[in-house]
Amino acid sequence: MLQAELTQVLGQAGVPVIESGGAMEAIMFYVFAGVVLLCGLGICISGNIVRMSVGLFGALGAIAALYFLLAANFLGVIQLIVYVGGTLVLLIFGIMLTSKSPWVRFNPKRIEVILGAGVCVLLLGSLIVMIRRTEWSGIGQPAHGASMLTLGHSLLSTYLVPFEAASVLLLVVMIGAAYLARQER
Repeated sequence: MLQAELTQVLGQAGVPVIESGGAMEAIMFYVFAGVVLLCGLGICISGNIVRMSVGLFGALGAIAALYFLLAANFLGVIQLIVYVGGTLVLLIFGIMLTSKSPWVRFNPKRIEVILGAGVCVLLLGSLIVMIRRTEWSGIGQPAHGASMLTLGHSLLSTYLVPFEAASVLLLVVMIGAAYLARQER
């Protein structure tokens, strides 16, 4: 009853309402979540930097699919454009430009593995504590006043300088990678 009333109120307010997809949506969620986990595991255990990049590509693509399943189409498209299309391509370009061979192996020292595992356990513990302490009763209520028009206006007015700074930073990284990769004559 509460779900029907909420759907009716949101529909009258002009907020698009997505009905639950049922079993197929749940299956797709678990498939994409499994892809994210497997790709993340592949990134962690692979010693080849190119395979790590391919695993990162798979994980970021599956996360975008999860955004689409949540009906967060804007976030899904931004995930694909910015992370998969931009950052990952820049990362692969940097790998190919700076390494002597694309098949260079990454062999971390034992202390690096132990420190990395410790940071992962600390982050997992923090996430679990945060999830348990969060008040979840207000979740699911629509945000009023936010629209794509106001978001687009904010991105091109209020937050224009951070976006331009990020583009300059990426340009500096590319120039630095090209400088480091140049052959000494």
